Amino acid sequence: MTTESNATESNTADAGAESDATAINGNTADSDAATSKGTSTDSNSRVSREAARELLIDLVSIPSPSGEEAAAGERLAEFFVANGREVWIDDVGNVRAPADDAVLLTSHIDTVPGDIPVRVEPAGADGPSGVAASGDDVLWGRGSVDATGPLAAMAVAAVETGVSFVGVVGEETTSRGARHLVADREAPEAVVNGEPSGVTGITLGYRGFLSGTYVATSESGHTSRPEPNAIQQAIRWWSSVEAAFEADDYGPIFEQVTAKPVDLEGGTTVDGLSVEATLEAQLRIPPSLDADRVRETAEASLEVGTVSWKEPIPPVMKSHRNEVARAFRVAIRAQDLEPRLLRKTGTSDMNIYADAWDCPMVTYGPGNADLDHAPDERLSLSAYDRSIDVLVDVSDSLGGDADAE
Repeated sequence: MTTESNATESNTADAGAESDATAINGNTADSDAATSKGTSTDSNSRVSREAARELLIDLVSIPSPSGEEAAAGERLAEFFVANGREVWIDDVGNVRAPADDAVLLTSHIDTVPGDIPVRVEPAGADGPSGVAASGDDVLWGRGSVDATGPLAAMAVAAVETGVSFVGVVGEETTSRGARHLVADREAPEAVVNGEPSGVTGITLGYRGFLSGTYVATSESGHTSRPEPNAIQQAIRWWSSVEAAFEADDYGPIFEQVTAKPVDLEGGTTVDGLSVEATLEAQLRIPPSLDADRVRETAEASLEVGTVSWKEPIPPVMKSHRNEVARAFRVAIRAQDLEPRLLRKTGTSDMNIYADAWDCPMVTYGPGNADLDHAPDERLSLSAYDRSIDVLVDVSDSLGGDADAE
């Protein structure tokens, strides 16, 4: 397992911890080098929490599934213009507000599809743990958790502290925004990627991602014949893949390969002469492996058909001792809360940034990731407010005291 030596597995279930995240224990009680300032500098704009909530609600109210982020991007850009910041929208649709590159705050604009009526309601007593406390106001709507909440919180913190900001597009599909960003600019000094981790969660690791398309063709014939057709060949190949990566019930999922078929089509061709089958596959890659080894294992029992693999996303695991993680621990404790170190079994744009840029980074943002993509997606507004305070403290401590350009 390729993880930092001071990060070990914990089976403790934290309140509000994400279903796809595992808490990790390190020596988080060490004396952090970072210091928490708690307030933004006078040279930058103070954003009222009412205005911050208005930005969040507006963005959640604008549908922004992958490929349709333009309207939300314009609203985000307007926020920076209104606060005296330079901002521009690049060739792929990323919203970029360059400033102090001591830290880059970045999250994604796009959401998965889904129409959830946008509304603010008092928290109920029966919601998932960690969503909101009784008496709190809760924002319902697609993207409130993944990841418009983190996106809006980062935009506010960037304005208040004068650090760089980018809202990227296409994270839920191809990560085209993040891929364009790393090819188009130099590395900042540090990165905070925005995804829901809860106010106290600091995400240090993600598994990688590999997807491919299996295709097979066989001659048509009577179904009484014993020879396997293309559909059977596809099923047999996938069964061999699952067997090769069979889960260890006693091991952490983060350290294993997860293999999932996400689509299967097959049948007799229009001319009646052949049977065709197509299977779409996705595999998650732990830090102990790379995409080449996973591909080789998946193809080891391939006898019929071909597999076309897409460009992989490598796994990432950062040290809990990096300066960004230390700054977050200080800032979270300043809120009289205890920080949690997490590693997630999914994949995010942090994987792209870590592969391209050699700088310290973590992922952070308000919201309970149990509600990612869910039909009841919703975000505690008090948690959103507190996450802004944390991000402001972190940005200040990492050097966000320059005038916004």
